Amino acid sequence: MGERKGVNKYYPPDYDPKVGGLNKFLGTHALRERARKIDKGIIIIRFEMPYNIWCEGCKNHIGMGVRYNAEKTKVGMYYTTPIYEFKMKCHLCDNHFVIRADPANLDYVIQSGARRQENRWDPTQNEQIVPETKETQKRLFDDSMYKLEHGSEDKNLADSSKPRLAQLFNRNEDLWADSYTANQKLRAEFRKRNNELKDTVARDNKLLKKSSLAIPLLAEREEDKKMASLLSMKLKPSKSILENTESVRNKIISQSSLPTCNFSRSKEEKAVRILSKSKSDLGIVHKRNSTDISSNASEKKPKLSVSLVGDYGTSSESD
Repeated sequence: MGERKGVNKYYPPDYDPKVGGLNKFLGTHALRERARKIDKGIIIIRFEMPYNIWCEGCKNHIGMGVRYNAEKTKVGMYYTTPIYEFKMKCHLCDNHFVIRADPANLDYVIQSGARRQENRWDPTQNEQIVPETKETQKRLFDDSMYKLEHGSEDKNLADSSKPRLAQLFNRNEDLWADSYTANQKLRAEFRKRNNELKDTVARDNKLLKKSSLAIPLLAEREEDKKMASLLSMKLKPSKSILENTESVRNKIISQSSLPTCNFSRSKEEKAVRILSKSKSDLGIVHKRNSTDISSNASEKKPKLSVSLVGDYGTSSESD
């Protein structure tokens, strides 16, 4: 109804044609409330979101095609094409985001307040038909040799794609030759999956009711079963091969490189007692001269030899 008000044909009795149009006579704009900021170069339009975005204010997802009342402003020119900027308020919070048109790349660029959900890819990687860029179109128009080479490449590409297209066509024909049977198999698969989901929901509801819980349950996995069995047996979960190898390596690095002996308390006390005795008690005899040896050759006195090794090794008599 708002659009009809600007083009109605009703003229009041006091209308003066010398003033100009009907809008000038009434002191209104043709766009009514949408032109309330026309003095600032801003008009209100209905803007449709060109792609999926994430609002930086509430962190919610806004899908492509959602419409907003946006403030449209001209911010520049790209050759003869005007560049417009659109400012709008998120319908889930008080955040505002600004989107600007990009005529050079035939796209829209987010300036602030939002973040684009990246769903873009290179169409040439999956053999999609890609329209020619402006640079390529201009070169095709100006350069005859490039046009001839480009045409030859397109022809070779078409010839190489024919076997693949024929294979896909034959597969489609074989698969859907009997549409009734194919549809029956598909519906049977869907019915089986639906029954499995119903059984899972019923089992989860029964478990939640038994445990007096009101939380969503996730699907059961093999790792969960293993962890539950280990917890029930009060055992620690087994380590992986890499963890065992790392623990052995750390043990080898931390231990001393020199050999160590284990001494008991009794062995240590016995060694202290032996070392505290005098030299005579230990049987240590000073070395005699050769004259003393010849004079006392007739007297053979056994020499006592006491090992200081103690329990560290076996003792033996020395000559």
